[in-house]
Amino acid sequence: MAKHTTICAGIDTGKRKLDVAIEGSREQLQVTNTAEGHEALLTWLRQQRIKRVGIEASGGYEQAVVAELRRKGFVVVVFQPAQVRAYATFHLQRAKNDKIDAALIATCTAAVRKIHTAPDPRLLPFAEQLTMIDQIGEDVARLKNRIESCRNAAINKLWQEDIARLEQRVRVALKALVASIRKHPDLAKRLALINSVDGIGLPTAVAILVRLPEIGQITREQAVALAGLAPYDDDSGDRSGVRHIEGGRKRLRRALYTASLAASFRWNPQLIKLYQRLTAAGKEHKQALVACARKMLIFANTVVARGTPWCGEPPVGSFPAS
Repeated sequence: MAKHTTICAGIDTGKRKLDVAIEGSREQLQVTNTAEGHEALLTWLRQQRIKRVGIEASGGYEQAVVAELRRKGFVVVVFQPAQVRAYATFHLQRAKNDKIDAALIATCTAAVRKIHTAPDPRLLPFAEQLTMIDQIGEDVARLKNRIESCRNAAINKLWQEDIARLEQRVRVALKALVASIRKHPDLAKRLALINSVDGIGLPTAVAILVRLPEIGQITREQAVALAGLAPYDDDSGDRSGVRHIEGGRKRLRRALYTASLAASFRWNPQLIKLYQRLTAAGKEHKQALVACARKMLIFANTVVARGTPWCGEPPVGSFPAS
């Protein structure tokens, strides 16, 4: 029987240009990171009979070409920089430039065994709007910190005016974002299911929907790992280290952690009991809140998977653990 192989390409992304290499070949290409360059890239990839393309996340500079490649039917694997660095370290590869990096990414792409479904393209503009809202919130927090250390009443008044203006902008932007999401019936239903969980307000529900498009289609372990809320062991030999969370989607984790504070003190009876039980057992406040945030996400994943709203009780027959 003939052996079929997938020809893979790797793209090293820069602000102004894209370097492209083919796994197992010396063929390379360099194009501008513009619409015209993307068109030339697509033509070249088709000529080379490329089916799968790997690209390293690069501060958003990769998003336009990734979207175009997926629109044209290519399978695209987006790597985190740490993945590519680890692969190079494993192969003891120390040399680094754009062409070498493109070839390395191509090799990484060929080594991938499991291809994940591409995220819903409708969510990309929503993610950009949500990031803008988050960044405005960060600006507000910085201004509030300035007020804490400023004793000049006139300056404080300016900061207060800026805070009021920015908070109003957040309200308007969030309202517009929710309206845009609700134009899509399936997304509107998913948002309502997430929002039905006690303690998950509308801003947090939007964050889960947009930043975790896999919600309801993955196991609870996968959900909490993607959110960066999974506790990892740190043991070696006779040493038993403290379990800790690491990695994941930072902005999603922050949204869940923030929401868990109010949910575990006031809004969700199950989370209130969980927080009290953990702190009574000697867990620190932050550890207990992380556990509550993790449980909150599990609840959201379950209601979306089942397609039924939160009923005020722990889900029965939860989405499978593995």
